[in-house]
Amino acid sequence: MSLRPTRTFHPYAMLAPTLAVLALFCLVPLGVAFHKSFFAWDLLTEPEPVGFGNYRALLASGELGELIVRTLAYSVVVVSASLTLGLALAVALNREGRFYAFVRSAVFSAYVVSWVAVALLWLWLLDPQAGLIARVSKGLGLTPVDWLGNPRVVLFTLAGVTVWKITGYAMVIFLAGLQDVPRSVLEAAALDGAGPWQRFRYIVWPLLRPTATFVATTSLILSFQAFDIVRVMTQGGPVRSSTIFVYAIYEQVFVNMRVGRASALTVVFFVLLLGLTGLQWWLWRKSADSRVAT
Repeated sequence: MSLRPTRTFHPYAMLAPTLAVLALFCLVPLGVAFHKSFFAWDLLTEPEPVGFGNYRALLASGELGELIVRTLAYSVVVVSASLTLGLALAVALNREGRFYAFVRSAVFSAYVVSWVAVALLWLWLLDPQAGLIARVSKGLGLTPVDWLGNPRVVLFTLAGVTVWKITGYAMVIFLAGLQDVPRSVLEAAALDGAGPWQRFRYIVWPLLRPTATFVATTSLILSFQAFDIVRVMTQGGPVRSSTIFVYAIYEQVFVNMRVGRASALTVVFFVLLLGLTGLQWWLWRKSADSRVAT
């Protein structure tokens, strides 16, 4: 009996349902936002066309540049720290045994908890008066730090909480990548006298570069979409030092009632995220091509 299919389907026919959902919930709203960005609308009166007025207002106020710098700083910390910690944990926990399985589950459990629950937990831990970290600092004779009230550290505090939550995701992806590294190659390198660091540097890491690119890209997108943690822990303060892109869009719509300004921010946000994602993939392809050439 032949096992070959009697009818063939075009690949795009199989992708059609997913593409339809993507278009309905991503591309259509983006198109609506692009259209509304050329209007002034407060949700109560009729929209008034203003051309590029919303974009000019964002540039003139200086808000756009501050948002980009603040969001990029937050994303750089989140992506680099989660990538490094996830890889280190994956290498350390890539072993058999109940203990290692328990630790892997414990680290990953933070990722499945909701953002609101994580924000509330760390809001209590970081309280400068009654928080656990403040009490430990006082017990050690140190002055407690106002992690969420100091404009200089609040953004990095939120980034640290985000890293704590998503590191388990990076670890699991790297663990999957490590399972694909041929054991025979590692054993051959060990027989040739290569130590653990040499095996990781010249064998494991080059094979994990595609996995690292995927983790970095998804972590970048996730960091740019941060909202719950800002809304629950700081509401964008103090003095807007923790206001990043998505929360700024929320403020423009539901606080300032400026739908056109929020739509303009959404368009800029999409272009920036698309450009950074493309840059990451270009750098990865360039490094891959250089390795092949050598």
